[in-house]
Amino acid sequence: MSRTINKVELLGRVGTEPEMTYTPNGTAVTKLRLATDRPRSNGETETDWHDLTCWAGLAEAVNNYVGKGQRIYVAGRLVQNTWETDDGQRRHRTEVHASEVVFLDGNGNGHGQAGDASPF
Repeated sequence: MSRTINKVELLGRVGTEPEMTYTPNGTAVTKLRLATDRPRSNGETETDWHDLTCWAGLAEAVNNYVGKGQRIYVAGRLVQNTWETDDGQRRHRTEVHASEVVFLDGNGNGHGQAGDASPF
């Protein structure tokens, strides 16, 4: 059996305020976007945007202590979502399901890290 790995690590700035909702069974889910910069050959930088999803206790911590513009480190895995719109078009979205988030700009309670594995 061959081994495979699906692991992502990102360090960037939060581009949107986190939005927390709950699943029908009561699990917290927080979504936000993260911006990372990539250098270009002409000396300028280009920004990549990443959709992040956090679950359970990690979702609550991120919702409570992370705000737009803050620097964070995220570790997790890539998840591909595919769906069909009402008019029959197929859509795709890649997001990062976070298993660890480190608050690099502090969070006001004396702790700089949150970690809680995704239930998925």
